[in-house]
Amino acid sequence: MASNSRVAFSGANGASYRLPFVIAASSVGTIIEWYDFYLYAVLTAFLAPLFFPSDNPTASLLAAFATFGAGFAVRPFGALVFGHIGDLVGRKYAFLITVTIMGLGTTVIGLLPGYAQIGVLAPTILVLLRLAQGLALGGEYGGAAIYVAEHAPDNRRGYFTSWIQTTATVGLVLALAIILSCRVALGNDTFAAWGWRVPFLLSFFLVAIALYIRLRLQETPLFSRLKAAGRASTSPVKDSLSSGHNWGLILLALFGATAGQAVVWYQGQFQARTYMEGTLKVDYVTGDLIMIVALLLGCPFFLVFGSLSDRIGRKPIIMAGCLLAAITYYPIYLLMGQATGSPFLMGILIWVQMLYVTMVYGPIAAFLVEFFPAKIRYTSLSLPYHLGNGEFGGWLPFIATAIAAATGNPLLALVYPIIVAAVTFVVGTLFIRETRGTRIWDEVGGEAPGVATAASTTAARPAPAV
Repeated sequence: MASNSRVAFSGANGASYRLPFVIAASSVGTIIEWYDFYLYAVLTAFLAPLFFPSDNPTASLLAAFATFGAGFAVRPFGALVFGHIGDLVGRKYAFLITVTIMGLGTTVIGLLPGYAQIGVLAPTILVLLRLAQGLALGGEYGGAAIYVAEHAPDNRRGYFTSWIQTTATVGLVLALAIILSCRVALGNDTFAAWGWRVPFLLSFFLVAIALYIRLRLQETPLFSRLKAAGRASTSPVKDSLSSGHNWGLILLALFGATAGQAVVWYQGQFQARTYMEGTLKVDYVTGDLIMIVALLLGCPFFLVFGSLSDRIGRKPIIMAGCLLAAITYYPIYLLMGQATGSPFLMGILIWVQMLYVTMVYGPIAAFLVEFFPAKIRYTSLSLPYHLGNGEFGGWLPFIATAIAAATGNPLLALVYPIIVAAVTFVVGTLFIRETRGTRIWDEVGGEAPGVATAASTTAARPAPAV
């Protein structure tokens, strides 16, 4: 990392740590949370008959996807709950709670008996656990993104926060790799009988590691200075939601950025796999290996586009990703139908979709942090992010499965992500302001000692007020 990463921060107990540790500690916990959350998504086909038995496999799968969607549906409520805690008490405290809830929920799923053992209690408890995980995830992302952003210098925020943007993909790769390893090692019959529980139970140990690392962190210097000056909000939810101006910012961020970002993310990293293995019948070993390689090769571009956004802006990169996705999804999926005999070509087509993901997702954390003021940043940032990813993105697998089942044409399911991405491109292009150059440190009297860097070549602007 650049020289900015050599800056040491001191906590209340006198401990010091550098920006790479801040990024690593934030990222490890967030990777594990995404791993926990996406285990269910990857294993939906296995869990559906165990917890939602039905004579109709499609109905069983839809019920399982609906449970997956339910976890997303409550993410905005988690954003409000943990956003309130993060803006009132502190960023660190909020994301210590979220990683604990997520890890415990995943572990309990690994121990949960199926429908055959305890009847309707099994799906009921599963839904409740997914709701708890959705609430926790609603507070996790905002905390991690803000934690890094409020340590980083103003003119490198896109690059440093883009490390957090890699965590969702790395968490998904980790889930795919562990599940694939278990399936190959145990065999399909054993994995279906009890082996699927192993990846869930592993989460207990991963979360313990994340908690140990995060407990060593201190509160962000920016929030600490805001609170010491008596400028922190005493009622973050009220301050966020009672202002018409702030509601305007939230809706703009939702329809002009996060809704499109969400469908591009879930189409490129979830639906692509479902289409390849479910519709095109590519065997799971080949399909999962294609996904893992394509995702890993795409990951560095989160950093590329995050860094590029520090030079040319967040908005043009996010809008370009939405536009490219809307224009090219249909021909890409037509080509996927002709590439079933060529893992290399299939991998290229998945990687292209992954590139779109990095364009829309790499700069989004910096954009959202700069879009809202510090005293209500956690609450205000988390709400449009989780409305976009929880409602527009999280329900994509359910909507796609329903459209394909109703029409008999899986390609028609592309209508949904194409329309949402196109709407975001139009709204974002016309109404979203560029945020690069926003000086969030000016809210607390300027950058912390040692964080200030050489003057940016771009004009800077103060952070928005409520």
